[in-house]
Amino acid sequence: MKNITLSLSFLALIFIVCSFRSIRAKEHRDKYHAFAIEHFEKTPSDSVFYVNNAAFATFFKKYSKLSKYRGTTETLYKNRNYNTIWYDDRSICELGHLLYSKFTKLPEDQGVKNNLPYKEDIDHVFNETAVEKPTKMESEILLTCMYIFYADKVYKGLDEQKVKDLGWYLPKKEISYEKILDSLLVKPELINDNSTVLFSQYYKLEDILKKYKAIENEHKWTRIDTSAVYKEYKPDDSSATITQIRNRLFVLGDIQNDSKNPVYDRELMDGVMQYKKRHGLKLNYTIAPEHIRLMNTPISQLIETISINMERCRWIPPTLEKDHEYVMINIPSFRLIYVKNGQYALESNVFVGTRMNETVIFSGKIDRIVFSPYWNVPASIVQNDLKFKMSQDPNYLNEQNIEVVNGKYRQKPGPNNSLGLVKFLFPNPNDIYMHDTPAKNLFNFESRTFSHGCINVEKAKELANKVLEDDPKWTSDKINEAMSGKEEVPYALKNKIPIYIGYFTAWADDSGNISFFTDIYSRDERLSKMLHEEQN
Repeated sequence: MKNITLSLSFLALIFIVCSFRSIRAKEHRDKYHAFAIEHFEKTPSDSVFYVNNAAFATFFKKYSKLSKYRGTTETLYKNRNYNTIWYDDRSICELGHLLYSKFTKLPEDQGVKNNLPYKEDIDHVFNETAVEKPTKMESEILLTCMYIFYADKVYKGLDEQKVKDLGWYLPKKEISYEKILDSLLVKPELINDNSTVLFSQYYKLEDILKKYKAIENEHKWTRIDTSAVYKEYKPDDSSATITQIRNRLFVLGDIQNDSKNPVYDRELMDGVMQYKKRHGLKLNYTIAPEHIRLMNTPISQLIETISINMERCRWIPPTLEKDHEYVMINIPSFRLIYVKNGQYALESNVFVGTRMNETVIFSGKIDRIVFSPYWNVPASIVQNDLKFKMSQDPNYLNEQNIEVVNGKYRQKPGPNNSLGLVKFLFPNPNDIYMHDTPAKNLFNFESRTFSHGCINVEKAKELANKVLEDDPKWTSDKINEAMSGKEEVPYALKNKIPIYIGYFTAWADDSGNISFFTDIYSRDERLSKMLHEEQN
């Protein structure tokens, strides 16, 4: 009996010890399970390892020059439940390789200096023969920093405040690192063309940049000899310079063959017209010395111009060109485009502000058209111009059809009114608007900086007709009548029309033809300086 009692006591003791150990083990499992839920819950089953706060601390201590990316990096992993981004089944995923390829070609393809710290370590990640490779954890976070750097340089561009400091007041797009990354992981090929992130003009300029880089690398940009240039060249003229011009237009794609012919023939005539059309020059067959100087612009300078305008494209929301209807004005090209139903409905020459009165880069909404407008003479013009002319000619006000109302000067409606027969209003703090002009001869100039900041439209009447063509109240005859009146006829549009006034000195069309325009306000120089400061 005593032995039985001892045996039972011994068994009870074992049970108690085992139970205690079981409880401790369960507590340990529960704590680990809670930690796992906190950090790794809902992670895919193929995850190789996880990234946690300890890993961040260790990594950014070693790679301290990447600390500016820490906040965004931690957010990306937190939103992905600390799962790896770049490792898939123990190897780097497809997107990782594609991103690295784009990263290494940033200068050639995107016009961006590749100055990410620790680039050599990133190279080692993808170099199978590298002796000193980063650990997998280091490689994972290095690739995330590489992605953020790439997104900043290619998708985002300069910060909004710096853009405003450059006098660019068009709305700047915002990007989401997480949304872009998610879309790329689902569809890696989007890294080559993502119209939801970048303005379509960006990709057109990217293709042109590659072409011009190739021309530079293959030394095809030989200078046209100007020592013998003392006259204009016209069809049937013959000269060694003509041969060089022919080669230049062949390299640029304006003619299809380089016959080496020194005679200014029909093929070259067509090429000259194509070249002039691309550059917004007066369309004729004359090759003047200034045209040859333009052709001799160093290829490196043209590449820089393309890169600068790619940067501007990074600021533009890609949704802009998806609008049903809008007006777009490019200041350096002196051109207006009116898009309706997704198609070019009208194109017109314009002239813009002088260097002293630069037209502002901004956007608005056209909400009113005013026919037969009064011109309320700005106080600055009264003070600096009108009063002097009045002192020279006492009858000047009558001659110009100007009256004084409550101490304010205004020009009455009529064909000689400075605003012409119609104006288009879009409320803005700069008091800029579009209008007709009686000075039609000014549109014959190639460079058209004549106004005090407003946009003078050559085809203002045609624009009014196009805008109102779906409004039964405004027939063509009704518009003509309103334009010919002696009193203003204002009309509030039923649907406001977005207007974008931009500044691009390089622009590519859908056929891959590039146009370069004079930097009339020296804005390229300022932007180039800022970009170089950013990249050094």
